[in-house]
Amino acid sequence: MRLLIQRVNEASVRIDGEVVGAIDGGSLIFVAAGEGDTEEDLEYCVDKTVHLRIFVDDEGQMNRSLLDVDAEALVVPQFTLYGDVTNGRRPSFFEAMDPGPAKEMCDTFAERLRQEGVERIESGEFGASMEVDLVNDGPVTIWIDSREA
Repeated sequence: MRLLIQRVNEASVRIDGEVVGAIDGGSLIFVAAGEGDTEEDLEYCVDKTVHLRIFVDDEGQMNRSLLDVDAEALVVPQFTLYGDVTNGRRPSFFEAMDPGPAKEMCDTFAERLRQEGVERIESGEFGASMEVDLVNDGPVTIWIDSREA
């Protein structure tokens, strides 16, 4: 499972011009499930996400997590995180999980964040053509790949 997490001051996602999810600040999380990912990969990513210390404390150090600051999360499914450009000029998505189980894994990821204590979670729509607007904070952008654990 792969995540691209951005600390944001605000973020939203639109489908056909309509806002379907928006947060005022917290983490914008792009999520992709890979072929062969398991419940263990999912739990690793959930744990990393909620405890990742990317929010600043009173001294300006990145010492606080999503849970520590009661931040919001915008979860956006993005299978293109598995785009392989090693050969040729067009990405191959051979490593991405098939759409049915991938949607289930992305939905479960968002639900598990909620179960771990992230109170406000918004999301995009799996398989939809989405427009994502964001204002980076920092900028802080973190890559997580459960297979590198």
